[in-house]
Amino acid sequence: METKIKLVQGDITKEQVDAIVNAANSQLIGGLGVDGAIRRAGGSEIDRACDEIRARQGGCPTGEAVITTGGNLPAKYVIHTVGPIWRGGNSGESELLASCYRESLSLALDNRVKTIAFPSISTGIYGYPIDKAAAVALSAVKEFLMQGDGIGEVRFVLFDDSTYRGYEQALSALEGQT
Repeated sequence: METKIKLVQGDITKEQVDAIVNAANSQLIGGLGVDGAIRRAGGSEIDRACDEIRARQGGCPTGEAVITTGGNLPAKYVIHTVGPIWRGGNSGESELLASCYRESLSLALDNRVKTIAFPSISTGIYGYPIDKAAAVALSAVKEFLMQGDGIGEVRFVLFDDSTYRGYEQALSALEGQT
């Protein structure tokens, strides 16, 4: 099975996939942006599941991921991952961001997810430049998918024109390397 990577512009909370990925904070407490939209659309079940994870392990470190129910979302699961805050690019940000994507995909495989949708992690309030984040995200996903089968489609659901264009350019550059 060949995995497709697709770019779409839209609202990740409306995606008909097995799992969506949430750009969460390390305390797994409701925030703004993608996190706020997912929690509003998914309802209190997601908050309760995050409360249980926080009670059990104290949150989620940067670069790691945890999984909860999708609540009222069309997706069965929400995979919460904590992206790095941009500090200029010399503080391990790219490795931490790549880890977000790898850890999320690994959790997806563990839970038999066939279709998954990612937002642009760390490019909102965390300030990661879109062009740099897109290159890291797409490379990490492509490398992970080359290691084996299981996931049929990875969608990057991008909220606005500039983010979509940044990912489109990064995907073209990545495809040009192969």
